[in-house]
Amino acid sequence: MAETTAHTEVPGGHKGVFPPFNKETFPTQLTWLGITFILLYVMMAKVALPRIGSILEERRGHIDGAIAEAERFKRDSEAAVAAYEKALAEARGKAHAIAGATRDKLNAEADERRKAIEAQLAEKLAAAETTIADTKAKAMANVEAIATEAASAIVEKLIGKTPSSDAVRAAVADATRGGRA
Repeated sequence: MAETTAHTEVPGGHKGVFPPFNKETFPTQLTWLGITFILLYVMMAKVALPRIGSILEERRGHIDGAIAEAERFKRDSEAAVAAYEKALAEARGKAHAIAGATRDKLNAEADERRKAIEAQLAEKLAAAETTIADTKAKAMANVEAIATEAASAIVEKLIGKTPSSDAVRAAVADATRGGRA
C-alpha cells in the first residue's frame, strides 16, 4: 500500500516584496492609475452621468406632473363638492317650499271642509230648531185644548155645572201665561 503523508512546506522561498508595495514599480502604477482614473472619469462624465441626469430629470418631470394632476383633481373634487352642496341646499329649499305649499293647501282644504260642515250643521240645527218649535207649538196647542177640556171636566165635577167654554179657555190661557195679562 502507498503511504500518504501531508507536507506543509512551501517550495522555494519568499523572493522580494509584494508587487503593489514594491517601490520600484510605483511610477508605472501611478501612471496606470492616472490613465484609468481619466478613462473612468471621461466615461462617467460622457455616458453614465448624462443618463442618470436624464433619468432624474424625467423622474422630476413625472413627479411634477403627478403633483400638478393631483392639484387639478383636488380643485375638481372641491368644485364637485361645492356644486353638490349647492344642489343639496337648493333641493332642501325646494323641499321646504313644497312642504310649506302642501301644508298651506291642506290647511286651506281643511278650513273649507270645516266651513262646509259647519254650514251643513247650522242648516240642520236651524231645521231642527224649526221642527222643535213647530212640534212645541202643536204640542202647546194640544195641551191648551187638553187643559181646557180637563179644566172644564174638573169644574163640572166640583160644582156640578158645565162652565162656558169661553170662560174655561180664558182661564187656561191666563194660567199658561203665568197669570200675566
